[in-house]
Amino acid sequence: MEIVSQEAILELQALMNSVDEPLNRTFQNVHQGFRAETLVRFLKAREWNVAKAHKMLVECLHWRVQNNIDEIFTKPIVPTELYRAVRDSQLIGMSGYSREGLPVFAIGVGLSTLDKASVHYYVQSHIQINEYRDRVILPSASNKHGRPITTCIKVLDMTGLKLSALSQIKLMTIITTIDDLNYPEKTNTYYVVNAPYIFSACWKVVKPLLQERTRKKIQVLPGCGRDELLKIMDFKSLPHFCRKEGSGSSRHSENENCYSLDHPFHQQLYNYIKQQSLITKPAQPIKQGSFHVDLPEPAAEGTEITKSLESELQKIDKGNWLSKSISGIKTDDD
Repeated sequence: MEIVSQEAILELQALMNSVDEPLNRTFQNVHQGFRAETLVRFLKAREWNVAKAHKMLVECLHWRVQNNIDEIFTKPIVPTELYRAVRDSQLIGMSGYSREGLPVFAIGVGLSTLDKASVHYYVQSHIQINEYRDRVILPSASNKHGRPITTCIKVLDMTGLKLSALSQIKLMTIITTIDDLNYPEKTNTYYVVNAPYIFSACWKVVKPLLQERTRKKIQVLPGCGRDELLKIMDFKSLPHFCRKEGSGSSRHSENENCYSLDHPFHQQLYNYIKQQSLITKPAQPIKQGSFHVDLPEPAAEGTEITKSLESELQKIDKGNWLSKSISGIKTDDD
């Protein structure tokens, strides 16, 4: 168990007391009243180095101000058909809560195509979900349980993972970098389920490149992970692809499929964003167009992981091509 340094928290707290507006205002949207827990997240992300944690947090606040992140709820993705296309190709949803009260988010890594809209729409949608989690879901869960709940659980579904994932690595790296720099330590545990061979091959390459703190959070479960996940959540909170062996990510009704725009979570999220836009600009029609956010350069660790993944996927692709070629030669000889 990680030892929390009260001295480091107090030192970072003193540094943050001196930040000016509008950084202080956006910091309130970040911590939502759980200031100490937020400072701990940034300290963990920088191995409890106060100076580095302070730099990271201030840079995060500048990023929020420069990109108007506090106003991102005022910019819904319209028309609804476009948002549905984003939801159908960027598979993420919330299926329920763990028994400890942590929100359970499901991510369809294998079946996400990320090819129905521009990069900016996918980044916008991802940040809106992050902000809804941090400003609405987590504070509500904290109030319900009478204690700070500031992290979530993520279940990563690898169903359908193919070599075509190579084309998605750049966008996924952008989104991961945004999370690493501006939403650090928001995930308590990552559970990987429905992992095919290609994941196992890539995991062997990526695992040694991850920081030990991150590696400890990742658990690869057998099959759909149902039995292991039922130890920490009720059946009704299981993502749809974990409810029975071989269920996959797409063999469910839309109301049960937590990725779908028709699922209650996405209906509540989308309605909330549209309501916020009307409150802020009641007399103006909602305009179409993405919310542009400065896209970050990946850190050295992220760049190394991306290159290693691309190299491994190309090896697998070359191996498959060679195997098919040999198979074809044998067929010709028969």
